[in-house]
Amino acid sequence: MTAHVRRFIVGLLASGWLLSVIVPSVEASCGSVSCFVVIGSQQQVPMAGLLTVNAIYNYTPLEAPSGQGGSIPFANQENQTLTLANLNASQIRTLVRTATLDMNYGLTERFGLQVSIPYKQVNSDAQIGGLNPTPYSDKGLGDIRVALKYNVLPTLRSMIVLGMGFDLPTGDYGQRVQGTSLAESTLQIGRGNVGLVPTIYQSYELIPHRLNQFALASYRHTYKNSDGYKFGDEINLSAGLNIIPIENSPWLVLTQQVNYRWMQNDSMDASLFQFNPGGANILLDPAIKHRAIPTTGSTYLAYSPGIMLNLWDYASFYFIAQIPVMRDFNGNLEQQRSYVFGLSRSFQLLGGS
Repeated sequence: MTAHVRRFIVGLLASGWLLSVIVPSVEASCGSVSCFVVIGSQQQVPMAGLLTVNAIYNYTPLEAPSGQGGSIPFANQENQTLTLANLNASQIRTLVRTATLDMNYGLTERFGLQVSIPYKQVNSDAQIGGLNPTPYSDKGLGDIRVALKYNVLPTLRSMIVLGMGFDLPTGDYGQRVQGTSLAESTLQIGRGNVGLVPTIYQSYELIPHRLNQFALASYRHTYKNSDGYKFGDEINLSAGLNIIPIENSPWLVLTQQVNYRWMQNDSMDASLFQFNPGGANILLDPAIKHRAIPTTGSTYLAYSPGIMLNLWDYASFYFIAQIPVMRDFNGNLEQQRSYVFGLSRSFQLLGGS
């Protein structure tokens, strides 16, 4: 690849990244999901003393299902009330943008330490306790994830990596709407308590230096927070291929993957009401108990093609689009086509030059 071509590609990627950052905000509502794809340099264990850094930008819009509104309830964790409602959500959209600094360090040839620091922005026009949408936005440091990983099967062509991650409650969980009502839990930047995230990653070179197969499975469990709100458990399953289409040209890699996510319903300690637009809400059950929120939880299947450019042995640039194939969001906002932009760079800290 000539120097002119390389400069053109880098300029194109930089322009695309900048454009994605300055795209105007889209109005938002309930929903706590994100674009999720497999980036091998995140899941692998680097060599001892090697630090691999990923700078990742996720762009994840959500919209009401086509041709229908929604029956989104009002979940007020501050007052411990869950109010069932049947409101038109067709004009409500969500945009979640997340910039993540992901760092992987090889402690030994088999053990690795991973730290992921997200910065999250949510823009919203949400129906919070009333008929009319309420403007809402928040941004800030999200829940930091720390994980220890172990490479069970390191060979020249394959690896199996087991990981155990911990989500730390560093993200803001006290944001209010227009300075009065506490925003719903799904609109907060953080989850308000610790989470456990076990993972297993596998890869194998089907054709050495040309075709690589990979798979990832992960599970997230977040404990109930101080407001009595519990985010539903989450299972992610992904599998795909990395292809070098031009022989002896490892600077260009095409990735194809399929991503599946199942999310359990959120739940909260609350009394149950029925929304009454003509007066006071109707009390259905005064007991404060653990109640599932009917429009949370989802099933989502996506096809995610992408491209990676390894330039000058300096860094890897990648772009991946996540295209919905099947989705069921229980009448809530649905995740739309999402995008991931990223840069990966490795640094030898110990034992090398």
